[in-house]
Amino acid sequence: MLFAKLLPREGNFFEMFNQHADRIVEAARAFSQLVANYSDPHLRDKYNQDVDNAERAADRVTHEVNKAIHKTFITPIDREQIHTLINTMDDVADLIQDSAETMALYDVRHMTEEITRLTDLSLKCCERLRDAVKLLDKIADPAVAEAALKTCEEIDKLESDADRVMRSAMSKLFREEPDVREVIKLKAIYELLETITDKCEDVANCIEGIVLENS
Repeated sequence: MLFAKLLPREGNFFEMFNQHADRIVEAARAFSQLVANYSDPHLRDKYNQDVDNAERAADRVTHEVNKAIHKTFITPIDREQIHTLINTMDDVADLIQDSAETMALYDVRHMTEEITRLTDLSLKCCERLRDAVKLLDKIADPAVAEAALKTCEEIDKLESDADRVMRSAMSKLFREEPDVREVIKLKAIYELLETITDKCEDVANCIEGIVLENS
């Protein structure tokens, strides 16, 4: 047993990254369905639960990765990069859950066009994040490394689109919404949804660093 503990181990970090990225997309798709079906209380509860389930599953993967960092003798990439990547990814899942919870806590009664647009951009960011993560174990191939960097650029563009949508949404909200309570509610939702895309961009920046240092 002691000898086995001393043997070099690489761990299955890339597999766990992929599992976490899949849970992020599950949460984002459930949230998108929550927004699309918001007027139906039964479906709203269902998709809220789906978001929670995906976020909890993502938390479990994050815990396993952080535990593996301490138990693994040889890691495939720098330990700090592993730690930063998985915890930044977990922030994305947390923000999706926060968005769903905030809608329920603030008793938001209807979805706006801006919520729908920001949700769509958030989902696209999460899907591209997953695509980039799935390339990480093959970045020794220059073509794969280039594909990963290109995917990160796409995430950056989506985040810029979300910035523009949020600025427009805020402007419209303060100009046209007479109910102060609705302003407070919608402002919080818009900011959370835009922060999802910001955090996806942070993940993309982590991936870019990993690719450039290890390809």
